[in-house]
Amino acid sequence: MKGSPTAAVSTESRAAKLGQLLKSWSVPLFFLALSAAGVIAAKLDLNFLIREIITRFGRNAFLVLSLIIPVIAGLGLNFGIVVGAMAGQTALVIITHYDIRGLAGFGLAALVAVPFAVLFGYLTGLVLNRAKGKEMVTGMILGFFANGLYQLVYLVLLGTLIPMRNPSMMLRSGVGLKNTVDLFWISNSLDRALDPLWNGMIEFEIGGMAVGPWRIPVGTFVAIAALCVFTSFITRTKLGQEMRAVGQDRHIAQVAGINVDRTRIIAIIMSTVLGAWGQLIFLQNLGTFNTYSAHEQVGTLSVAALLVGGATTRRATIWNAIAGVLLFHTLFVVSPAAGQRLFGIAQVGEYFRSFLSYGVIALALAMHAWEAKSKRK
Repeated sequence: MKGSPTAAVSTESRAAKLGQLLKSWSVPLFFLALSAAGVIAAKLDLNFLIREIITRFGRNAFLVLSLIIPVIAGLGLNFGIVVGAMAGQTALVIITHYDIRGLAGFGLAALVAVPFAVLFGYLTGLVLNRAKGKEMVTGMILGFFANGLYQLVYLVLLGTLIPMRNPSMMLRSGVGLKNTVDLFWISNSLDRALDPLWNGMIEFEIGGMAVGPWRIPVGTFVAIAALCVFTSFITRTKLGQEMRAVGQDRHIAQVAGINVDRTRIIAIIMSTVLGAWGQLIFLQNLGTFNTYSAHEQVGTLSVAALLVGGATTRRATIWNAIAGVLLFHTLFVVSPAAGQRLFGIAQVGEYFRSFLSYGVIALALAMHAWEAKSKRK
């Protein structure tokens, strides 16, 4: 009945729900608006923009998705994922040293990376269990410490204590790896693994206007989809429920008979192994990697993308990861061109890229804090 109290209450309820929905999606909506403004300002060719986003999504989505499990387990944003990237790169160095090529080389690298990643993840988990409540800062410090050890191994120990029989990979002195390792023989091996079934090419016309061509890295997209299925499945298992219980309240989980420390270590090991595979996917797409710095930005860029998608330090979903990768890398693509067109200075766009890499984490966390404060009111 029009004008009745029931109708008024129903309208108010719908308005309240809409307001709550907008608040919960405030961060991705903000970056969606920023992305749209950047696309308009940059005036890039739409086909070029879509090709770039497809490529960057394939490179980065697996890494970002690997961050979800530690968040569920209450470990926050796993900046320590950089140790997983180091495990992946170690595997790549080994298979390149023995000249193992193609998809077989990539698959073997994925297998070789596992023991390294499990070891690194276990050690990381032990440290994080002694720093409960400060996991994110501890993870960043661990990343810096691990990077120092990594540089020592590859710059000093290879060619001295660790023999290398492939001189093409070594510095002229015979000690230490070259700054760049060519991955030509496994380049795009996963991306094109399913080419015999479909090469991923998309091209069509709309009203006489050509759209495309775009090439989807089908093999990589299948791997990303498989990780999404695995993440969704693991959260429904007994282990996943234990992780969720630990993430919600460690004390209550302990009282309920859950081994909190063990569950947290398992979560970090899983994230580290997935991070190693994610780095392999990233580097096989590039076809080369910088020996001493390819891993350094993995944690920062992946965490930033996840936050942009609406995740928080206590909640992260598959959709947060997917939305974050799309929004973050859209901004990353359009910002230099937008800076050039708006200010006539290309460096402005490059500066904005640096802001995206670091400042977006602070901005997203600040917006999440505002959102949490609004919910408490």
